[in-house]
Amino acid sequence: MKPQYFIATLFVTSLYWMYLLYAPFLLVITIAALLAVSTSNIQNSLENYFNGRFLASLVSSILLATLFFAPLGYFLTTLTIELNMVSSDSLYLIVQYIQDFVAKPPYYLLFLKPLLVDMMKELDIATLTSRTLSIAGYIGVFSAGFLKNALLIIIFYFFVHYNGTTIINFLKRVVHMSVEESTTLIKEVSDVMSVVFYSIIATAMFEGLLFGAAISYMGYNGLLFGIMYGFASLIPVVGGVLMWLPFMIYEFSIDNVTDALFIAIYSIVVISIIADTFIKPLIIKEINQHLLKEDGGKMNEMVIFFAIFAGLTTFGFWGMILGPAITAFFLTILKLFEARTEEFDK
Repeated sequence: MKPQYFIATLFVTSLYWMYLLYAPFLLVITIAALLAVSTSNIQNSLENYFNGRFLASLVSSILLATLFFAPLGYFLTTLTIELNMVSSDSLYLIVQYIQDFVAKPPYYLLFLKPLLVDMMKELDIATLTSRTLSIAGYIGVFSAGFLKNALLIIIFYFFVHYNGTTIINFLKRVVHMSVEESTTLIKEVSDVMSVVFYSIIATAMFEGLLFGAAISYMGYNGLLFGIMYGFASLIPVVGGVLMWLPFMIYEFSIDNVTDALFIAIYSIVVISIIADTFIKPLIIKEINQHLLKEDGGKMNEMVIFFAIFAGLTTFGFWGMILGPAITAFFLTILKLFEARTEEFDK
């Protein structure tokens, strides 16, 4: 056997065992690497400020944990605690209230009475208790898994930043691409991921702040429900509805028509139409223009939007990171292929 074949066999064998070893962590490592790529400009600024990579990587990791993971962790933890504190007596009062409401609904909801009566046939205290405990258990398991993955992502994120230059230089030597091509690939994917990440953070915080302010005015926990709305807004089309519709129905059920109409009109007009439809694309566009100085590295904001949409649909929560990364990688490969084809034609 020729030496190169023997080495290739060893490489494939070791690659297989590496896959078996790290398969449970592949998604976490991928997300951490993409987040590190997204925030590479911040990392570079911090390295210049602190004059060192370790402290800069540590500060970057703390910022990521504070801005991205802490709010969602707070929401999941609070929701799990609240659901586990619900007693059977409270559920009985809820069922009794719903039954009384269905029997004598307000005049403006009389048209829904036949539908509500059919829905109430399957609602009893045992069913509601079982479903509540099931939801609480599911959220508890999801919260534990999410917090574990978040911790692993932050750890891998730190090491990617701390060893990023070494890893990139190694890949440039291993991959049979010119320095110019590898630099273009890394730069364009990094640019797009930066725009996506900062856009997600900015728009989620902006829309969550708008909804949280309105909910606080109505007497609810503005911080909790603002965070919930911020993450729900990442779900295209129905994201906001999942938040304001239950509040509207509840306010209608207690004859608080003014607050019900307020939260519905405010959410539709101010958040869904003005903020989400008009301001959100402007935010992406401004970040795109100010973050990327060269016109050639910019990706159309509508392409970014649909990449996020496709990613969320295909991969779930982490699809908002994976979708744009896959799209940017594919479009960059096409550009490199086009450039090589032009050189070959010459």
